[in-house]
Amino acid sequence: MKEESFKSIDEDLRNLAIDPDVLEKELAAELQGDPLDDIDLEAFTSDQNKVLHECQLGLQWLEKGHEERLQGLRVFCEHRDPRALPLLIPLLSEPCPVERMSAVYALGRNPSPKAVDILLGLLQSDSNAYVRKAAAWSLGNYSTSPVLDPLVRALHNDVAAVRLWAASSLAEVGSTSIENAERVVSELLLGLRIDQEPLVRSNCIWSLGRLYEQLFESMKSELIEGLFCILLNDLEPSVRYEARVALEQIQSPEVVTRLKKLLEDGVLL
Repeated sequence: MKEESFKSIDEDLRNLAIDPDVLEKELAAELQGDPLDDIDLEAFTSDQNKVLHECQLGLQWLEKGHEERLQGLRVFCEHRDPRALPLLIPLLSEPCPVERMSAVYALGRNPSPKAVDILLGLLQSDSNAYVRKAAAWSLGNYSTSPVLDPLVRALHNDVAAVRLWAASSLAEVGSTSIENAERVVSELLLGLRIDQEPLVRSNCIWSLGRLYEQLFESMKSELIEGLFCILLNDLEPSVRYEARVALEQIQSPEVVTRLKKLLEDGVLL
């Protein structure tokens, strides 16, 4: 790669902003099938070289001062590189909340078993809600670790932004076993009934929809009844809409019949 191109990359990296939504879009893109047949090998090699250069710069920045560390953290919120792990974990203890938050997001992108206990401590007791929110998101990428109970506590007790991400991460934890799925669904149904924040209720619905197929029939029935209750009674139209979408995606003749009857009776538009 030409030196001018590397300089351009350096300038772009310095202007990066930490945005969890970007990570969500990346994760969603990874689920959209296998694009290998469409890859332009020359472009792929060029992209690889660009990523390698960005990561090398990021590693160098992580070992410098505050501003440089933030630049390096932005890189590893975007890219995975195991070489970054020994440099990221110590930053979880930085006094600056922006550095802690950024390190938490980077360790969600680059999971490390050595980071789990520290992330759980941040979720439980960090004084900054943005850091706790980041921890709630990142711990969804540690679904095989003992994160279920801490995320449940966050779902029921923390501020709305943290509760929202805890609801999403619990879907990942629930997907690891039937037992976890049943526990998570029970807690999400509770959150769906009692949480005062519509966005949190919507995320509970999203997670419930993801876990439906993993449940025993009795819990499937409980989930369906919970969604119908929200569909008919929630005061927030957006939440009722999410419940309807989730129910329409459940492949059950009984659910289809009940939804059709609600439409015929004019209860649903």
